[in-house]
Amino acid sequence: MIAAKLKKYPPTSPARRQAEFVNWRKTLTKTDGPEKKLTSGRKRDVGRNSQGRITTRHKGSGVKRLWREIDFKYDKIRMPARVMSLEYDPNRSSFIALIQYLDGERRYVLAPQGIEQGSIVMTGPDAPIEPGNRMPLHKIPVGTMVYNIELQAGHGAQIARSAGVGALVLAQEGGHANIQLPSKEVRVVHGQNFASIGALSNPMHRFMTIGAAGRNRRKGVRPSVRGTAMNPVDHPHGGGEGRTQVGRRRGPATPWGKLARGVKTRTRKKTSSRFILSRRRK
Repeated sequence: MIAAKLKKYPPTSPARRQAEFVNWRKTLTKTDGPEKKLTSGRKRDVGRNSQGRITTRHKGSGVKRLWREIDFKYDKIRMPARVMSLEYDPNRSSFIALIQYLDGERRYVLAPQGIEQGSIVMTGPDAPIEPGNRMPLHKIPVGTMVYNIELQAGHGAQIARSAGVGALVLAQEGGHANIQLPSKEVRVVHGQNFASIGALSNPMHRFMTIGAAGRNRRKGVRPSVRGTAMNPVDHPHGGGEGRTQVGRRRGPATPWGKLARGVKTRTRKKTSSRFILSRRRK
């Protein structure tokens, strides 16, 4: 896969002048719509709980999207598959690949960097060390980049699934592998759990500039108001004569008074904490 480049537009307006998008149309091989059997409609109820109440602010509306069924379990062991096309998915930041197995079944998977139309990928302990192949962690050499990592056997890929990211295999010890995640956190993962070789596609996604507020609305991001622009009755940061800093003794806070920015939120007695060798950088 050729790396997609950022595209700039003629400065016909202030928004167009500063906007930069990933030019994925020249990178992907299929732009006439997804595989129909692997798509479905999805109700957009983001930010709401089962009762319909807002639990995450600034989410809602947005353009309608077809949901692509992505295979995160890769349960066809030792069966090679051919990459039929590389496609865009509006529901995630990385690109996806349509693969077809020897038995004729087609599935969508996340596309790594270096994969092309016609490439052969396979899942199994005997798979070669090539981008897109998937194997147990104890079979992967130290220093290899991986993505789509299982935390629990059989649960499918759970971490390292965003555009351009990849985790690094640091060590193999006692049937476990030490994995350095994109956040620089080092975690112990059982060697029998599967991971895919390589790093995910669309690494330029992080450098995009939205440019216009309307584009964020089409993505499903609703407007947000700064706490310092509110009145004291509406937010702990509100009030004051003119522009002020976050003037609180205990530091920045949420609209409901809970501490924010730099405060540890992880449950102290979480059972999986014993698998973390070093925390991520602050």
